Amino acid sequence: MVTIYDIAKQTGLSPTTISKVLNNYHDVSEKTKAKVLQAAKEMGYLPNSSARTLTTKRSWTLGILFVESTGMGIRHPFFNAVIESFKSEAESRGYDLMFISKDIGGKETSYLEHCRYRSVDGVIVILLDPRNPGMQELLDSDIPCVLLDCESTKAGTVYSDNLNGGYQAIQYLQGLGHRKIAHISGGSYYFAGQQRQLGYELALQRLKLNKRPDYIIEGGDYTLESGYEAMLELLALEDPPTAVFAAGDNLAIGAMKALKEKGLRVPEDVSIIGFDDIELASYVTPALTTIRQDTKLLGTKAAEILIESIESVRSIVNIVLPVELVIRESCKEL
Repeated sequence: MVTIYDIAKQTGLSPTTISKVLNNYHDVSEKTKAKVLQAAKEMGYLPNSSARTLTTKRSWTLGILFVESTGMGIRHPFFNAVIESFKSEAESRGYDLMFISKDIGGKETSYLEHCRYRSVDGVIVILLDPRNPGMQELLDSDIPCVLLDCESTKAGTVYSDNLNGGYQAIQYLQGLGHRKIAHISGGSYYFAGQQRQLGYELALQRLKLNKRPDYIIEGGDYTLESGYEAMLELLALEDPPTAVFAAGDNLAIGAMKALKEKGLRVPEDVSIIGFDDIELASYVTPALTTIRQDTKLLGTKAAEILIESIESVRSIVNIVLPVELVIRESCKEL
């Protein structure tokens, strides 16, 4: 096993300097840090976790609190991609990951108690439910937290520009000549769904399009089934829409299935645009036009600001990332 003394011999530096670099002390030059870290990597150095915990007073473990209503859990394509990039960045900085629940060895507890029991250094919260008192208890604690797809004054946040994404979707459809544009929303409880619907409504107002209450159908759990049922409701209207903006790609794909079963074609009869750009979006027929979120950047930035809160001064950082319209085949000019 490679030790700090082996690295010291290889680099010509003292064991004390090697120890300072590996334990992230700040009184070492960047040039020296780079030299030591490169040598440690090449030699296959692995620090002893117990010794590192004693030295740094940290567990080097980050918690992932992921409460997701669809039942898909980590299999959900969007959140799976975000968690993967979060994991990659965290591991590159020396941290392990642990999923946080309300269960420890079969005994129900709170999120905060679980975090304290496992001694996690910080937590990323994905899909915060503002109605959940257990989550609020965690945010009020002294454990650093970062929220994904949420807004808060109590913790750092990272989310996409959902409002602008909703606006872009309607602006694009209006540019194709559509005037009767419906919205399958992401629900009123979650921040992202609220913001995407707000972008939809703002675009209708600025582009002087009619806002019809019967054109807004809630698909709050973002599932294929919800999109399917919402589309059936829209098709049952006396004056159905010519275009639909769905707050998530799963909702959009479910809506496409409903249209097909009713003998209607996408985009010839109804244009569909989604949100997220999950992998499946480019494989369905027709390929789905959507608003792309940068899942890699979302996860990476979340890890960066959480680790910064742990290793430096705890502060509240809010990052809003741009979105991008991806034009494929599911929308047609009238």
